Amino acid sequence: MATGYEDVQKILKENIDAAMKSADLLSKSLQTIATEATDYSKKSAEETTKHFEKLMGVKSVEAAIELQTEFVKKSYEGAVSQATKMTELYVDLSKDLAKPYEGVFAKIGK
Repeated sequence: MATGYEDVQKILKENIDAAMKSADLLSKSLQTIATEATDYSKKSAEETTKHFEKLMGVKSVEAAIELQTEFVKKSYEGAVSQATKMTELYVDLSKDLAKPYEGVFAKIGK
């Protein structure tokens, strides 16, 4: 028969294990998020540079307006898409961080 001390020791070990798993998941998820943000920033900077190079070669105001309109539209759609992707990554992160604790909380509720 387990004593109260052994029960507490077991619960503490389970909590520490859950915290370690959660910390590992946090680290991996934040790395994924940082990589995604960096990749998007690089891509955006490259597209902006290319756009300004094209814009410098335009011969008329109408062509410049058309080019700028297309660029703004494409940039906006890209930003919305990236925001959606980042939101999904953060939602996944919050779900993953809770998983190691599900078993611990289930035992406490009993």
